[in-house]
Amino acid sequence: MQTSEQSRIIEMAWEDRTPFEAIEKQFNMNESELIKFMRAQLKPSSFKLWRTRVSGRTTKHLKLRNTEVQRGYCPTQYKVR
Repeated sequence: MQTSEQSRIIEMAWEDRTPFEAIEKQFNMNESELIKFMRAQLKPSSFKLWRTRVSGRTTKHLKLRNTEVQRGYCPTQYKVR
């Protein structure tokens, strides 16, 4: 796996509105594999922060997500500032 792919996976994993299913579709890595990947890539304290952040977050799972949310990112996320 290339460094740019690793960086993108980590970025997507940290994004609140990017569901685990999107990461699986794009990188063929299910949630448990992603957790192992993040544990290996992040410092222990960063991994713990990430797990705390994504645990129970409804936007990280398509089945739990509000059906009105049709995008995978915040409207202001990709605007040039």
